[in-house]
Amino acid sequence: MRSLQGKNVVVVGGSRGVGRSIVEAALGEGATVLAVARGAAALKELSWETSGLKTLAVDATDETAPDAVFAALEPDVLVICAGALAPSAPVQDQSWEDFSVNWEVDVKASFLFCKAALQGRLKPGSRVVLISSGAALTGGPPFAGGYAGAKRMQMFLAGHCQKESDRLGLDLRFMALAPARIMPGTGIGDAGLDGFAAYLGIRPADVLASMTDMQTPADVGRAVVALATGKLEGSSFAVSGSGLAAAA
Repeated sequence: MRSLQGKNVVVVGGSRGVGRSIVEAALGEGATVLAVARGAAALKELSWETSGLKTLAVDATDETAPDAVFAALEPDVLVICAGALAPSAPVQDQSWEDFSVNWEVDVKASFLFCKAALQGRLKPGSRVVLISSGAALTGGPPFAGGYAGAKRMQMFLAGHCQKESDRLGLDLRFMALAPARIMPGTGIGDAGLDGFAAYLGIRPADVLASMTDMQTPADVGRAVVALATGKLEGSSFAVSGSGLAAAA
């Protein structure tokens, strides 16, 4: 029997990149999967290419998004992978709107869905996985605005929500997962490579050549399945080419 057989998995930000790999991993383990994204066109393309997938076009930063998502499919496993592209300019050249974009998208979406979970919208035993970033552990590059801080906040949020779930006796599990390295071929990964290259004055290929122990989007998908089905201790994890491990 596949590890998610009979389970409902919702992936918010599931239409492309890492989110799509998580969708595919969950489907491969037998789950009923709902992919949620803001863009209806990308979801339609995904549904054409992926048999048996449910889709829903919703802006995850809308205050009513959890209501719409949970009405479409009540998850046993909820994955928040929605996020904005980080800025790519020196701090002094950014506006506050540029600098704070990942707080307004990545963190806000995580906050809204975690809040709904703690308000009793998920049944006992459900799991929530927030997709963070290795930048949360390293501080990230100096041109990415508030990205690293926003991704670290997702780790803090998972820990805070776990303590609140325990205090209230909700039997929910909150976790954050940080892909440790840039992933070329994803929107965020390609933008990060281009940003590094422009900042350092070298080619993107040279940036990529300097990196080791890199994970793929498929590795992230497998790590989410492991968190959704396993008994790992803690609330923050990282996945690299070496596999899944607890994060500092």
